[in-house]
Amino acid sequence: MSKMGRGGSDADGPAFSRNRNGMTLASSTLQQTIEQATQQAGLSILSATEGADFHGKPTSIFRLGLAPDSPAERTLTLELSEGFAPASEEQTRGLATYLQQAAKRLRNPNPNAMVSLAGLPLVFREFKWPFHLSTSGADSFLVHGVVGLEDGGGSPLHVKVAASMTVTFAEVVPAPEQPYAEAFIYNAVRKTLDQGQLEMLKSGNRQPVPVTTRYYSRWQNRFVFSDSTVTLRREFLATKVYWLSVVLGGNQPVWIADPYDAQYLNTTPEELQKDAAHLATDELLTLEGDFATPAAKLAEQGDHYRALLAHALSLTKPEFNEEMRHGHTNM
Repeated sequence: MSKMGRGGSDADGPAFSRNRNGMTLASSTLQQTIEQATQQAGLSILSATEGADFHGKPTSIFRLGLAPDSPAERTLTLELSEGFAPASEEQTRGLATYLQQAAKRLRNPNPNAMVSLAGLPLVFREFKWPFHLSTSGADSFLVHGVVGLEDGGGSPLHVKVAASMTVTFAEVVPAPEQPYAEAFIYNAVRKTLDQGQLEMLKSGNRQPVPVTTRYYSRWQNRFVFSDSTVTLRREFLATKVYWLSVVLGGNQPVWIADPYDAQYLNTTPEELQKDAAHLATDELLTLEGDFATPAAKLAEQGDHYRALLAHALSLTKPEFNEEMRHGHTNM
């Protein structure tokens, strides 16, 4: 039986009301749940407004920050079905974990930015939650979003994605909501880019990102995206700190034990911490807890990371067989 339930809902009173600060707030059950969970995670709700899902049904959109005066670039958006409330211990625990991790991610210079194994600096934006059923007749759930190239030069390149989750895969997801699915959706996008199966363009139609059971090990009860080696993980972390701190963050600290990255690399936050310690020994990073700042030795390797970026971008562009282009084919 699928776990993709909506959770509880509040049937009393209007769906949205105004609080004394003028913010539009969600139904009382959801509002109280999020206020309590964010407070426990050390977060502030900067705004709460009404949105709409793919089918026009109301959603609750919360803008979160570490403090009430957090600047816009240091905020994250949480969008939930208007009637959602955790209906099980698993959902409650998952929401708490999501917000605790968000509090760490918000300490990054750009909390919406990530890198891919291939070397692409990316920013995830405009994702519309929750999942919605496919309107094409396919037996799948979809979430739409935009992933842009964040190279520090205002690149217009981006890809509009439609992440498609099969009904079978949905059975392992506690709820079709952002806190329970964001990590594996973002990682499926990164994996699909690594495979050269998405094209980054200045404009274009939405491109599919299939999310199937191949990304989930039932016997291990966890997601699996990439079988990375120690060498690959260390290169990934160096790439991450270069782009997110040197280029995009004014050499500010970057969280190097992010569970999203750990899932993407098929490892643990603890192993990432050990890998970062090795980079610190090599005088590439300076560590303070599980945050890293770049050393001069890393900052000077811009040509290397720009070359990785150029190569990774080339893999996202379709290539044509010149023999077939000119009609030289046996077909």
